[in-house]
Amino acid sequence: MYSYIAEELPALVGANFPVDMSRQAIFGHSMGGHGALTIALKNPERYRSCSAFAPIVQPSTAGWSRPAFEKYLGADEKSWRAYDATLLIEDGKRYPEFLVDQGAADGFLQDGLRPWLLDEACKKAGIDLTLRVQEGYDHSYNFISTFMDDHLKWHARRLG
Repeated sequence: MYSYIAEELPALVGANFPVDMSRQAIFGHSMGGHGALTIALKNPERYRSCSAFAPIVQPSTAGWSRPAFEKYLGADEKSWRAYDATLLIEDGKRYPEFLVDQGAADGFLQDGLRPWLLDEACKKAGIDLTLRVQEGYDHSYNFISTFMDDHLKWHARRLG
């Protein structure tokens, strides 16, 4: 998925649409939100902005994603670091700023998503993070659709 999002899709868009490829942004939801964070951290020169809705921020240690890491990446946990946003930051990857929205009523919050880990990593690294915990919202379409306009405006200001 990384090569598709970071390489193939931008090449396809650039070849077929009249767009300015120097003005790119990336965002996603849940595991896609984590993907957006890791892709931005690995390609800070490409993306002018990055945001996420309810991203899993440290999948190498979350109980329900850790087995997937082992299955796809093998037992060597050192190799997992390249696919974990908080560990990428710990290892020196930098990005200017992130916007993250998280529902306070998200059933995945405590055991999987754990946005406070991203907050801690960003503070230690000097990365600006706007982390908004939205009361009464879960992991659903309603959560995303409610705050999507905020994210689009946030990206537009950075792409302008």
